[in-house]
Amino acid sequence: MTAPVQITLLTQTSCGMCELAKEILARLGNEYPLSITEIDLASDEGKRLAAEAGVLFAPGVLVDGQPFSYGRLSERKLRRLLDRRAAVR
Repeated sequence: MTAPVQITLLTQTSCGMCELAKEILARLGNEYPLSITEIDLASDEGKRLAAEAGVLFAPGVLVDGQPFSYGRLSERKLRRLLDRRAAVR
């Protein structure tokens, strides 16, 4: 069994794009082995991760600790990355 891909989701309250990102990740979690950690962007850890990853606004997405996107999450773009990762693993 392959190790799950670590997804870090930086969110904030009352964020429609954050809710959409959660729905996309839940859907992809049914197809790929994902470990999803949600962190409040306003928390100390959230601020640190956002600064390190260049996340300008929520939702921020890191894949295996590397910056992936911020703002509206592209399911297609994330699916392509997960497919490439699955082929390598």
